[in-house]
Amino acid sequence: MTLTRNLPLVVNQSAILFIDVQNFSVHRDGAEFNGLNEADFSKTYGSFFAEMKSRIIPNMRLLQSACRNAGVEVMYTTIESLTKDGRDRSLDYKITGFNVPRGSWDARVIDELEPGEDEICLPKSSSSVFVSTHIDYVLRNLGVKQLVISGVLTDQCVESAIRDACDLGYLVTQVTDACATYSTSRHENSIGTIKGYCRQITTQQLLDEVED
Repeated sequence: MTLTRNLPLVVNQSAILFIDVQNFSVHRDGAEFNGLNEADFSKTYGSFFAEMKSRIIPNMRLLQSACRNAGVEVMYTTIESLTKDGRDRSLDYKITGFNVPRGSWDARVIDELEPGEDEICLPKSSSSVFVSTHIDYVLRNLGVKQLVISGVLTDQCVESAIRDACDLGYLVTQVTDACATYSTSRHENSIGTIKGYCRQITTQQLLDEVED
């Protein structure tokens, strides 16, 4: 038997994971953008937010709906400390200055992608969800063998999750037009770099697969 990553999803063995699509990082009022005047915000993040609004979030909503309808487990992870002051977060996050307090508005998934009442959302305090949460344990309990990944940032937390999931034995599908980072060049470089670890398809291709 030839081993390959290019396998269609087996619905009852699959989950989709939305990474860091939360107020902190994709809402104009999120703490990530505190203190920026409109000119600086537009210069640094304008194209990212335009892409999120016009294409990425709509694609995520399509994926969320299709996976729910097909019976694919829908999951989320957000940057969120286990404490108010963030003393539990990773050294990297402390150095970077990230602290999303436990239970805060910044920690919530954006309204456009609001989780269902019985969908799993895991708070993380490191780049990789596999480092600072028990997601591997949860996925195995759910019987998940194939993991679909969508989210932000393509070249940071998304990449980290893909690599770790692969090393732990999951077949990973990255939905390339449902991931984003702060520039087209960064996104495209990441897509090219990570392609050896996962199957890469578009939103429409995944919809065609799960809606058959």
